[in-house]
Amino acid sequence: MTTPRRGRPGYDLESLLQVAVKLFNERGYDGTSMEDLSRKLGITKSAIYHHVPSKEELLRLAVDRALDGLFEVASETARLDGRAIDRLEHLVRGSVLVLADRLPFVTLLLRVRGNTKVERAALARRREFDRLVTDLVKQAEAEGDVRPDVDPAVTARLVFGMVNSLVEWYKPRRGSAAAEVADAVCKVAFEGLRTGS
Repeated sequence: MTTPRRGRPGYDLESLLQVAVKLFNERGYDGTSMEDLSRKLGITKSAIYHHVPSKEELLRLAVDRALDGLFEVASETARLDGRAIDRLEHLVRGSVLVLADRLPFVTLLLRVRGNTKVERAALARRREFDRLVTDLVKQAEAEGDVRPDVDPAVTARLVFGMVNSLVEWYKPRRGSAAAEVADAVCKVAFEGLRTGS
């Protein structure tokens, strides 16, 4: 990871990224120009280019923030022992916590459509993550812990469809626990998935 360069006081790479993600989510990536970003920040475009070479680099940094969090949870899950259903539940719970912690970044990730090289790379990583989830569902089914009457890929999509829907309504507030939301998602998903054996 490169060390962020210093710019005008108050605008380091992190604060620039936060504002860019907010604008990308409000206006769409294609609908946001570097001029829009410079106006919102109250700095020149050249001050932005001091931190990043392009708008696309801002997008890459943003979607990688979301994806890196999900893959950290996936790596942690892969190191766990035990039944696949328990590892799957760990992955789902951890993914909800990543979403809550990195909500604007995950929101942006879920909106990319593959129009740019960065978006296509992000979609490829999402498909890789989806395969990891599907493989866990298949293992859990083979172990007799997941209903065999639903295709594992469909199960994975349905569970993560529920997780991803949080970007539409979840609003982190002081005192509201993301862990409670993770508990609710896991309860709804896994009580329906488990075979009861």
